[in-house]
Amino acid sequence: MAANCIFCKIIKGEIPSMKIFESEKTLAFLDINPLSLGHALVIPKHHGAKLTDIPDDQLSEVLPVASKIAKATGSDQYNILQNNGRMAHQVVDHVHFHFIPKPNEQEGLGIGWPQQNPGKDKLQSLLEEIKAKM
Repeated sequence: MAANCIFCKIIKGEIPSMKIFESEKTLAFLDINPLSLGHALVIPKHHGAKLTDIPDDQLSEVLPVASKIAKATGSDQYNILQNNGRMAHQVVDHVHFHFIPKPNEQEGLGIGWPQQNPGKDKLQSLLEEIKAKM
């Protein structure tokens, strides 16, 4: 736990939250500034700023819990979002996954998708580089 982390304070009960789910490793609660009703955060209790800072065993419940929230809300269209770093729009330095219902065009997440065309050779080279490091 990090002393100044708002999510660690929520986990410890120092800051109230609207808990949806809690276990030994995971906490899910409603976002107090939602993009749409039902917007929730699913967080590992293990503190780490970025996804790669969290041990795999501490992430094992995150997506199953997000799926259960999706089912419980009855959301048919939604986003699951996880940001790492300021340029990637991360505001709180504790790994968190957003569950954001998309009930209509106005509510929920709005994003652009600036696709690139790097070419097959560049993609093949990248593929080999990534696989070698796995």
